Amino acid sequence: MSYVLGIDGGGSKTVCVLMDDLYQVLGRGEAGPSNYQSIGREATFQSIQSAIQNAFEAAIIKNTVKIDAICLGLAGVGRAADIELVKDLVKELQNSKLPIVWALQSANIVICNDALIALVGGIGQPVGIVVAAGTGSIVFGRNNQGHTKRVGGWGYILGDEGSAYKIAIAGMNAALKSDDGREISTSLVGGLKHHLDLESIEDLVEVIYRRGWGVKKIAALAPIVDLAAASGDIVANIIIDDAVKELVKATSTVIDAIFNSDSVLEVVTTGSVWRGRCKIHERFAASLIKKFPKVKVIFPRHEPAYGAGLLALQTTQN
Repeated sequence: MSYVLGIDGGGSKTVCVLMDDLYQVLGRGEAGPSNYQSIGREATFQSIQSAIQNAFEAAIIKNTVKIDAICLGLAGVGRAADIELVKDLVKELQNSKLPIVWALQSANIVICNDALIALVGGIGQPVGIVVAAGTGSIVFGRNNQGHTKRVGGWGYILGDEGSAYKIAIAGMNAALKSDDGREISTSLVGGLKHHLDLESIEDLVEVIYRRGWGVKKIAALAPIVDLAAASGDIVANIIIDDAVKELVKATSTVIDAIFNSDSVLEVVTTGSVWRGRCKIHERFAASLIKKFPKVKVIFPRHEPAYGAGLLALQTTQN
């Protein structure tokens, strides 16, 4: 029996799953964030170690386990220097007091970005496309030949089209333009005033600038736009349609780059944007399928940490 660890490390939390070679999850643990670009090396190590420890504490097997492979899919990991740093973290893990007998070879250590494990977990295999639209956005694909293509993921200043952040910014912008008289009337004015307890929509200036709201707080306003669109607001629906167009364009770019236009493939959608009430998922699927009739748009079958476990298991079967 082979045992592996799959780790999903992001900006808000770290998830670890302990899996066997029958694809069963024997234990699952969570810990704090592990994007070392934002929290540093030591905090990242502590989160990964804690997630592994918590997975073993939750496991249905209590004896010491031999780990044959590990996959770490971490946000912010893309450059060669990032991969070398994570390799050092794995070495440090092997010298820690975890209840593990490590049997790792270099070929059984997989270090990748979180988009790949979201793809593999979401679809159940390493072929297809993931369209992630949460606080930020990125589209990532991998074909049968192992060729990959990434579009977006450049952050809230340089990119993230179709993300909750960009939807929220567009909503606030539209509300202020409406109040100015530059745009048609929109319920976004009232929606934002009610949600933020503002006397006037002009008070958005104080909320956003003086209170120093960051990306996540701003992105959390996207559901106001979603609700307005679901209620039939014209301006909100234009914002949602623009987000759909950007996500379809990014996905189309990936398909054109590494797949044939008539390929039969699955596109998995992940992130908070897809859970809205305004049928953004249906709009995206309809628009993409119109261009690529053999594409199937799905919600994730498994979580990203499970995808990391599958990638780890793959190294033990080669």
